[in-house]
Amino acid sequence: MEKAELDVNSQQSNASFEQLVKYVRVRSAEGARFVEFDFAIGDPSLFVELVMPQGAFEHFCLNNKVVHMTTEQMQAVDAEMDKWRYGEETLMARNHNRTTQ
Repeated sequence: MEKAELDVNSQQSNASFEQLVKYVRVRSAEGARFVEFDFAIGDPSLFVELVMPQGAFEHFCLNNKVVHMTTEQMQAVDAEMDKWRYGEETLMARNHNRTTQ
């Protein structure tokens, strides 16, 4: 591939990347010194966990034009994490779903 082709491909990739939705899910308590949050691009279930001071987090959100995950998205992410953590046919899965009497 020639350099011109690489530049065009790179520009097309960047354009589509910029159009992807960036999601955040704050996990720390409100007013905490550091904001603990999940950050996802394009798919709320594929995220990284980040920690930033409050001011840096606000700047990060503005700069990336983030969208806060909906309740439904957070529930889907949590359900998927539980499935990976406990499995569906494991001893831990049965214990996790047991109610106390």
